Amino acid sequence: MLSYKVVETSTVTDDELERIINQWVMAGWNFEGMQFAMRDASKRPSMAFVLFTQNVKEKEEP
Repeated sequence: MLSYKVVETSTVTDDELERIINQWVMAGWNFEGMQFAMRDASKRPSMAFVLFTQNVKEKEEP
């Protein structure tokens, strides 16, 4: 079964995004992509959502 993780950050810098990706990939998650939330008055994103997946064994029913 595929499990999903979404990590939200309001610190949208290359260093912070790299830290988040490296942290969760080292924990066994697969990086899938990133989505940004933009401000109307700025070209810089105000938030980022980093998406990960992981295969998880389904629990067997007794």
